[in-house]
Amino acid sequence: MGGNPEQTYAEVVLGRRSIRGYLDKPVPRALIEEVLALAMRAPSSMNTQPYHFHVITGAPLARIRQGNTERILAGYPDSREFRRGEPFAGVHRERQIAVAKQLFGAMGIARDDQEARQDWVLRGFRQFDAPVCIIITYDRALSGSDDTAFDCGAVTTQLVNAAWSKGLGCVINSQGIMQSPVVREHAGIPDDQVIMKAVAMGWPDPDFPANAVVSERRSVAEAARFVGFD
Repeated sequence: MGGNPEQTYAEVVLGRRSIRGYLDKPVPRALIEEVLALAMRAPSSMNTQPYHFHVITGAPLARIRQGNTERILAGYPDSREFRRGEPFAGVHRERQIAVAKQLFGAMGIARDDQEARQDWVLRGFRQFDAPVCIIITYDRALSGSDDTAFDCGAVTTQLVNAAWSKGLGCVINSQGIMQSPVVREHAGIPDDQVIMKAVAMGWPDPDFPANAVVSERRSVAEAARFVGFD
């Protein structure tokens, strides 16, 4: 998975997948810095570069995992800071269900196996047991700007592709930041920043079944309209 320095850009993009199972192997700080340097070449509206990366490993990450899990099992409500919107419906909900079926099928989790399903959900709150978690925040002063959310999305997309090109795997997730007080405390996130997303990062476990799942994508014909072409 990944890591071939001779990969073309297309091979990185087409080969990348979301990684939800990781080897118990640390990721060197220097390698993460390389990935972030590549990610930060993503387009940014008027060069505002509104994002910050809080890269967490070791004991602080373990405390976030523990706090997330304890609070969700105790019934604490979702305290995500970035706008969530309404639950998915229609075709968007259908796509969400489709990829869940792919993942549960790969993991052999039956529809009525509530214990296994809950364990799968809790993996998300544990940042999928990855050795590194990157919390992406943006400057609170820009909270009213849609360009800020767009820029954070762009840099996060470039981050996961850059990581894949270096042999690392990632999964972008919201479960890891749903209990924001826990994340703020143990990651030391300043009050003038808003927590937006989390990215689990590490070396992909080749034997973890869900890592082989390639989510389905619409065709260009379904997604695009061409206007003014002969």
